[in-house]
Amino acid sequence: MSAPPSGVGAPVENKAQLVEYLAEGCKPRPAWRIGTEHEKFGFTREDLRPLPYAGRRGIRTLLEALAAEFAWTPVVEDERPIALTKDRCNITLEPGGQFELSGAPLETLHQTCCEVHTHLDEVKKVADPLGVGMLGMGFQPLWRREDIPWMPKGRYAIMRAYMPKRGRLGLDMMLRTCTVQVNLDFASEADMVRKFRVSLALQPVATALFANSPFYEGKVSGFQSYRSHIWTDTDPDRCGLLPFVFEPAMGFERYVDYVLDVPMYFVYRAGRYIDASGQSFRDFMAGRLPALPGEVPTMSDWQDHLTTVFPEVRLKRYLEMRGADSGSWRSICALPALWVGLLYDDEALAAAEALVADWTIGEMQAMRDAVPRQGLRTPFRGGTVLDLARTVVDLARGGLARRRRLNWDGRDETGYLRRLEEVVEQGKSPADLKLQAFVERWGGRVEPLFAEFAF
Repeated sequence: MSAPPSGVGAPVENKAQLVEYLAEGCKPRPAWRIGTEHEKFGFTREDLRPLPYAGRRGIRTLLEALAAEFAWTPVVEDERPIALTKDRCNITLEPGGQFELSGAPLETLHQTCCEVHTHLDEVKKVADPLGVGMLGMGFQPLWRREDIPWMPKGRYAIMRAYMPKRGRLGLDMMLRTCTVQVNLDFASEADMVRKFRVSLALQPVATALFANSPFYEGKVSGFQSYRSHIWTDTDPDRCGLLPFVFEPAMGFERYVDYVLDVPMYFVYRAGRYIDASGQSFRDFMAGRLPALPGEVPTMSDWQDHLTTVFPEVRLKRYLEMRGADSGSWRSICALPALWVGLLYDDEALAAAEALVADWTIGEMQAMRDAVPRQGLRTPFRGGTVLDLARTVVDLARGGLARRRRLNWDGRDETGYLRRLEEVVEQGKSPADLKLQAFVERWGGRVEPLFAEFAF
């Protein structure tokens, strides 16, 4: 979330308004954009501890330094900066202080990777003098849940109280995970459905390619992506595979029905968050919300509620690809390259659609369940997810080549897939490489990775 919501706007009087809100995301191909988001863990270099909000080497100090030195505009909640905004980009905070860049909607991957490089360079310039580093991984590799400071954002206090009622690992999701995701457009309802089905079916392949969280509190966890495992025990109401996406009736209205049945977290009014956890948005529309009796929601409330569902592909006025662990600069650029290549080229999308066309819900669920632990070695139809990954990366390369989006020296966007091509050539994920270093170079300790893999 880039800023506190407004809590104002047109009242919601019927479901058709909610459907229309999503449908307004349809754009002609020339208006399609690429929006990339990535999170990272801040830490103090001498003791590797996570950053608190306050203090000389706290999150607030970093935000204020970025605002002062690079002309970011602070977003304030309860008189404290909790985000920054500039040029359609936002720097935001996750519950455990994970530092996130929510990038602007851009036309090419060249622009995306330039944006990421500029952001990391700015963060490094304000962090280095403080002895602070940043690490891109899917799960905090060293510290316990109770070691992670909570950030002072109102919605997080409500989620913190509610999460343990629905799953064992929701607080770990909030405090100890980082992801990279890309937000992509669609031309029509039918185009949205095609892209949703393809990307949801292939999301475990992306999870395996980007798996980068093999450690838990300083030890080997037994998982390739412990971050992905966490989502299996966070909240069954709002996470998991969405079988209805593959049904004939799938469309904007069907997705609205799904979101309406997900219990609420909060309502934002007059500068504060009101706890509505477990309550029904349908009751809200009927003026029967216990937290705000007699009131009906605004479109701002609907926008907020859309952000509180967590499937690995999420629909807003665009589609969000959410299945990947955070990682290095090259991984951050490779994630949008993979999905742009697959979804923004007609030939690649058709080939990916054919690839997954006869997969059953049971097969997709089994792959999703196995990938967090087995990664690229997950069995699938007589082969492995690595075999699927080779095909998918090759399709994405073809899609990017046909896009013909060139940079200043005439290079197209296929170079941003090189990191994934290395993964499939070696058959080793980022998690595999870190596990190898853990045994061969780090003496069975995770502490060296903070220096070796810090941005």
